Amino acid sequence: MFKLTSLNLNGIRSAAGKGLGEWLLAQRPDCICVQEVKAQMPDVAGRFETLAGMRGYFHLASVKKGYSGVGIYTRHEPSEVLAGYGSEEFDAEGRYVELRFDTPARKFSIISSYFPSGSSGEERQAAKFRFLEGFLPFLKRLKSGREFILCGDLNIAHQEIDLKNWKGNQKNSGFLPEERAWMSRALAEVPLTDVYRRLHPQATGEAYTWWSNRGQAWANNVGWRIDYHLATEAAGQLARRSAIYKEQRFSDHAPLTIEYEMAL
Repeated sequence: MFKLTSLNLNGIRSAAGKGLGEWLLAQRPDCICVQEVKAQMPDVAGRFETLAGMRGYFHLASVKKGYSGVGIYTRHEPSEVLAGYGSEEFDAEGRYVELRFDTPARKFSIISSYFPSGSSGEERQAAKFRFLEGFLPFLKRLKSGREFILCGDLNIAHQEIDLKNWKGNQKNSGFLPEERAWMSRALAEVPLTDVYRRLHPQATGEAYTWWSNRGQAWANNVGWRIDYHLATEAAGQLARRSAIYKEQRFSDHAPLTIEYEMAL
């Protein structure tokens, strides 16, 4: 089995201080894809280059400090590491890292990605739409040459069952019709499998992975499912088990782990 976890850290220093490393030692995933590292390489060096025995590979923001940033910690040696996906605007924000595990028989990648949020206002929502517009054709090109599993905080709840208060959020970033339509297009046109949904077609409250820090969202489970494994179809069909870990809180997101019947 190949055990793959995804988690938005909301800051690697904060998550580590809340016991993330100890949890990973107990869980022993093969890889963990992380988002919102919120650090620069001098912050990572000597402290977070490895985590729970796994080596980290990063794509950190250059546009400003303490912002965005993604990484993948792995027990397996990649054949190639790609930081960024070729967008001048969004590569500066540290939103994409890809590890390739290629063999003569197979081309396969694990990707950690952090989609922009538009919740701070119209300017960032416009940036989010630009990101989505450019990222879909990129995924199609990538799929034409390899299988992959993309993990990350996509900042989109796809369907009504993916958030508690869907009626009240139809005009809010993360559940806008255009964002939901983008997700439908990605699944249909690349095509991709929403792996958790394949395993749990009807799951509602137990599927949430993010809770606002406002009000009593966590206590009342007023959550959103915005963290995903999106897999090419062949890889998605190998998923066997999933778990969303909520006993400890490392950030405002919960780790999503899926086990695949495959080996790197």
